Amino acid sequence: MTRKFAPFAAACCGLAGILLAQSDILEKIVGGQTPVIAVPDLKGTGAAQEHMGVFNQTLYDEIAGSGLLKVAPKGMYPLEIPQTEKDFRAPVIAPPQPGRKSKAGPVTIRQGPWLTDWSQPPVSAHYLAFGYTAVQNDRLVLYGFFYDVTQPDLTNARVFGKLYFGAVDANGARQVAREFAADILAQFGVKSLAGLKIYFVSNRTGNKEIWSMDYDGANQTQVTAFKSITTMPSISADNSKLAFTTFARGNPNITVFSTESNRRLTFTTPQASVNQNLDFTPDGNQVIFASSVGGGFANLYSANSDGSGLRRLTSYRAVEVEPKVNPKTGTDVVFTSGRSGPPQVYRMNMDGADIERLTSGEGDAVNPSWHPQGQLIAFAWTRGFEPGNFNIFVMDVARKQYIQLTHGAGRNENPVWAPDGRHLVFASNRNGKSQIYTMLADGTGLKRLTSAGENEKPVWSK
Repeated sequence: MTRKFAPFAAACCGLAGILLAQSDILEKIVGGQTPVIAVPDLKGTGAAQEHMGVFNQTLYDEIAGSGLLKVAPKGMYPLEIPQTEKDFRAPVIAPPQPGRKSKAGPVTIRQGPWLTDWSQPPVSAHYLAFGYTAVQNDRLVLYGFFYDVTQPDLTNARVFGKLYFGAVDANGARQVAREFAADILAQFGVKSLAGLKIYFVSNRTGNKEIWSMDYDGANQTQVTAFKSITTMPSISADNSKLAFTTFARGNPNITVFSTESNRRLTFTTPQASVNQNLDFTPDGNQVIFASSVGGGFANLYSANSDGSGLRRLTSYRAVEVEPKVNPKTGTDVVFTSGRSGPPQVYRMNMDGADIERLTSGEGDAVNPSWHPQGQLIAFAWTRGFEPGNFNIFVMDVARKQYIQLTHGAGRNENPVWAPDGRHLVFASNRNGKSQIYTMLADGTGLKRLTSAGENEKPVWSK
């Protein structure tokens, strides 16, 4: 190889390494080939029809937004759309007529809607969701069916058929659509996000308070009303406890609420100028957080779930914050530390041993968050950009390979994985003010969830 081609070859090798890393990481998140599903608009009878707009949009959004299935374009669908299983009519194979000299073999005669209408071009789908709604006994009833249209007959094609019930209004239509979508996604081993909440910090009332909303941004509700700075929410693995830091009493205090009763639970907070970033262990028996108890820099501590039994984990003359316990193993922690200069992401054992730096040392790397399966983390990094202009990255912890998900669209920070491991929620000021967004784990499917005031530091319920 001549010398003048060496830089080019090195660049190609570097690019190949990045592409390989991206492929490996995305494979861990999204798996292999994406199946195609057809989701035609369902119809309703009687009073159910006026709510089908909400139903059909919700069903489409749930499936398309899952990142698990590719929805075939509706403009490609056949004109005859089945509403019940009885609407399917198998084609008839007619033998060649005797006495005719023809090279043609048996002729297929179409009798009505059939599986191949959906499995063959132009739809080329693997699956079909269909059905209809009606009102019975003052309830909205969905007759929902899910078929594998690549199968040769109806017996093998039928994956499930099920009844769903809801109120005869828009909320009821939205509910049954979500339940139908959840059952479809469950066939692929993925849990729907329906029913999950996102907790976040908002200043829309004039003070920073904790708020909650549905996973899609609906039902935004104020949780705390301390009329002070209340921030850094965290939720336990069983969703029973919500922790946060509040300055309502002057010094920063970690407060733990019951999500069922919305009442404060016992938690002993150290007297310190910094108490923040509490995270629960998977079993809920311990917590880990950052504190400056005793003076000096904020370092990491663990304690029992009520704050007793305080134990120091790190003792370094640098700020060490944002600890997150591996939700799969419960034995290792990622955190942010300035021990090597600018803040970087580190990993250590739960007892504080075997500390290693995960990020390269360039730029500022902060806000680490574990994937539910405990192999990947998401984090915010200024790598390649001016200080303070963060983007979202995902890293394979064992191999220290990473990919970039956002690209130069303002300040993007505090990424947190959804329980399905396929979505991320994060804060971004790409439109001026900090707002909450979700996206798929490959960086696509961006959706803005908030607009009132400024909103930050989101976390998913489990």
